[in-house]
Amino acid sequence: MVNLRSIDLNLLVTLDVLLDEQNVTRAAQRLHFSQPAVSVHLAKLRELLGDPLLLPGPRGMRPTVRAEALREPLRDALAALSKAVAPADPFDPARADHTWRIAATDYTESTVILPMLPDLRAVAPHTRLALIEMTPALMAKQAEQGDIDLAFHTTDGSPDGLRRRKLFTERYVLVARRDHPKLRRRPTLKQFCALEHVMVSQSGGFQAGTDEVLAGLGHARRVVLSVPHFLVARAAIATSDLVAMAPERLVRDDPALQIVAAPVEVPGFEISMLWHERVHRDPAHQWLRERIANAV
Repeated sequence: MVNLRSIDLNLLVTLDVLLDEQNVTRAAQRLHFSQPAVSVHLAKLRELLGDPLLLPGPRGMRPTVRAEALREPLRDALAALSKAVAPADPFDPARADHTWRIAATDYTESTVILPMLPDLRAVAPHTRLALIEMTPALMAKQAEQGDIDLAFHTTDGSPDGLRRRKLFTERYVLVARRDHPKLRRRPTLKQFCALEHVMVSQSGGFQAGTDEVLAGLGHARRVVLSVPHFLVARAAIATSDLVAMAPERLVRDDPALQIVAAPVEVPGFEISMLWHERVHRDPAHQWLRERIANAV
């Protein structure tokens, strides 16, 4: 078996043209080589393949049986190689049938995925989208292995080794159901702390950034409900007298809720889109990332 690592690819290109032209001079012109250079290539090919390949004839050169047998396989192999190293075709969303897998929390599903979904369905109707539950500890590995294509996470705490693009900065607002009896106007700090609060915590905790700010002012609020998901918190607020310090984008368009000026300022957070280097230059992924960035 021939050791492919020892073969100069240029020799195979020269052989393909020689078999087509059956003339060293015309082959040299097509290859933009000198005639002696093509003759040197032919000599190397004869040594490599153990066959004269092309013999002198009355109208140029005649291929040997071995050369004839090589003609079609060689042309197919060179065509396949040319296709393999050619630049990627532009992404055509109207014809694409990609399946994208995106890791997201319920918050980013609502604030990132839902706003871009109508556009995605209209422009790329044959594609599919799978939303995967966010597992921060596994995100980098999932992206590396191709289990997910994109992820959304707060910029702070994002795993190393992934490319990142900031999407937006979020702020916390005080939210309650419409016509909440105790929130007809902006509450004082004392009134704010006396309200019954719901908060989001994956671990079931009852303290977050709001409580740290209040502690610094010598106050504490009443957190009576801790839930793992923002959407559960939003539903609880809409159907009770519970209130929450919630991300503004999650609640600002909900007709069942009202946003009230809070007596404290709670630091917000930044949401970024994350992906692995392996898909960074892929036209389909570039297109999807731009669509998402433009929709939020």
